[in-house]
Amino acid sequence: MAEAVVTPTTAAAVERDALVATKLHRPRLRPGLVPRPRLAERIDQGMERGLVLVSTPAGFGKTTLVADWARRSRRPVAWLSLDAADNDPTRFWRHATAALDVVHPGVADRVAALFGPPAPSSFDAVVTALVNQLAATAEEVVLVVDDFHLIQAAPVHASVAFLLEHLPVQLRLVVAARADPPLPLARLRARGELVEVRAADLRFTRDEVSAYLDDTTGLHLTGRDIAVLEERTEGWIAALQLAALSMRGRQNVAAFIDGFAGGDRYIVDYLVEEVLARQSDDVR
Repeated sequence: MAEAVVTPTTAAAVERDALVATKLHRPRLRPGLVPRPRLAERIDQGMERGLVLVSTPAGFGKTTLVADWARRSRRPVAWLSLDAADNDPTRFWRHATAALDVVHPGVADRVAALFGPPAPSSFDAVVTALVNQLAATAEEVVLVVDDFHLIQAAPVHASVAFLLEHLPVQLRLVVAARADPPLPLARLRARGELVEVRAADLRFTRDEVSAYLDDTTGLHLTGRDIAVLEERTEGWIAALQLAALSMRGRQNVAAFIDGFAGGDRYIVDYLVEEVLARQSDDVR
């Protein structure tokens, strides 16, 4: 079960009941998790900067990485998983303040009145009030915003950019997305206020491939087999997961890997077919 990080106890509890509580839960970590201290250290570096951007295509393990880092972090971490409905800036900021309220109880109450009715024409006032509330506290907090690529609304982008321009030292942001968001990344990068984690960073190394497959499949693969899988998948965890499913229960794993070492360019299609071909018609 996901670890709940929200317990509405303030005077705004009735209003916050309308929020989706599970959006404020850290995701459950999957079995077979491979610790990745080199990447955790990279995120830790961002705590001295302001913004950590984890930007990769699907299937690279962004959420898993950040959730594992949050679980191990000595800093208080607030979590917000986005969905398409969060393109409504009122909904976005109500959820964001509810997440932060877990660490700093009362923050959501003190900002709630600014959401209206009527709805604000600009969310700069909301963000300003939030910044002032956090700046008056002694404790740091990290806000993780997952799936930011789902946000297409300019008002949300503008208000998050406003927050980044006025970020108090008590707040750090970790943003995970499948593509770079339209935020002032170049300016933050030039000022040394941005740490970036990209697909090249998230690709599994050969040692990580070995650790993942040994734990997931229970097979002790040879160094050659690990090298083949690492090379053909280019360390892409989604493909490694499919490879692990394909190898599970096989009598002749070496033959599968030899076939996988061939010239098929469409790795995912090949692996999906391998997995599906071994299922019953109902499962397929």
